[in-house]
Amino acid sequence: MIIDIDKWQEIFNTLSRHKLRTALTAFGVFWGIFMLTVLLGAGKGLENGVAEGFPRTTNTVWIWTQGVTQIPYQGMPVGRQIGLKPDNVDAIARNVASVGFITGQNSVGVWDNAPPYTVRKSRNGAFSIQGGFAGMENINSLRIIQGRSFNPMDEAQRRKVAVIGQRVRDQLFAKDENPLGEDVTINGIIFQVIGVYRSTQNGNQQQEEERIYLPNDTLRYAFNQTGWIGSFVIVPKPGIHGRVVEADVRNYLSQINKVSPDDRGVFGSFNLQDEHDKVDGLFTGIKVFSWMVAIGTIFAGAVGVGNIMLIVVKERTREIGLRKALGATPASIVGMIMQESVFITAVAGYSGLVVATLLLESIARALNAAGGKAGFMGPPEVEFKTAMVALTVLVVSGLLASLMPAAKAAAVNPIVALQDE
Repeated sequence: MIIDIDKWQEIFNTLSRHKLRTALTAFGVFWGIFMLTVLLGAGKGLENGVAEGFPRTTNTVWIWTQGVTQIPYQGMPVGRQIGLKPDNVDAIARNVASVGFITGQNSVGVWDNAPPYTVRKSRNGAFSIQGGFAGMENINSLRIIQGRSFNPMDEAQRRKVAVIGQRVRDQLFAKDENPLGEDVTINGIIFQVIGVYRSTQNGNQQQEEERIYLPNDTLRYAFNQTGWIGSFVIVPKPGIHGRVVEADVRNYLSQINKVSPDDRGVFGSFNLQDEHDKVDGLFTGIKVFSWMVAIGTIFAGAVGVGNIMLIVVKERTREIGLRKALGATPASIVGMIMQESVFITAVAGYSGLVVATLLLESIARALNAAGGKAGFMGPPEVEFKTAMVALTVLVVSGLLASLMPAAKAAAVNPIVALQDE
């Protein structure tokens, strides 16, 4: 590739003769790409922060019972209290085709009664107790920061082991003390600590971290809940929406308990995938809005470049006429104007991209140093692909904006141009 040094010297000479005009034109382009990068980065940071609050498994469904029957059905009277039973877990797994994973979950002091006291030597506290299972951290927005979570053997053997929140650890153990392998006593029953977690939920981290998890069957047998299940935790098979498995399981429970399909107050449920879909839609809207604002700014910058190039063509009419009189082709004239326009937009746009990226990186480092989040805001970031697309759009806009000035320059009549004052 041969670089035309004379042409580049000519471009730099032209730009240097009008420093203020060039700087103001370049700033419009710079600001457009800067705004786009910052808006997309901030949107991605907010998305990261909210996503951190969601479990890794985003299509989980919880189902529980919440009231008595209100409609008579198949000869059964109203006012029946329907409960979830341990054998329902296997029955649902066998008979509901859309279910990929199901387990029961019980609790003590979460929804009813006061939390039991937990004692460790001279320290104690009242913490709610939740039933856990292997893989629960992917469903309950937990991150294990010490030790491990439960495994299938803990569940099968009903081991008396516990995973505690970091606020529980801070209250029951000294700052320099390792809680792993130590015992805690809950309502007179001893459990061994095998892990410590932190909560990633947005808004109620403190409440979630003041909780102790036990294998669910261990909890049921230790706290006299052997005859019932508090709620079902369900994950659909791959490719099936949570809304489908939610309806399927509710219908199956209604069928085996002889509850009318129209009696909607008996079973309660929460479908996380619906909430996740709403959040995804929100951030898609934010991205669209960011692109609209930034493209408007980029377009304004490109128009500014086009206007400046029109002025440049007007000022250099005699020069262009002389070039054509000496044999310059219209294509070479067009190329000269377009090259100058693309150079301004590319340099200004790349500068805006670099400055915005450095700003976002400094904010991300500050957030990471402060714990990784500020409210719902996570570390901002811009994907390389998105940045390159934005820069390409900018350069193409500058190229298109230069077409009219370049066409005007190519149409200059050499005789008329040499007479121009």
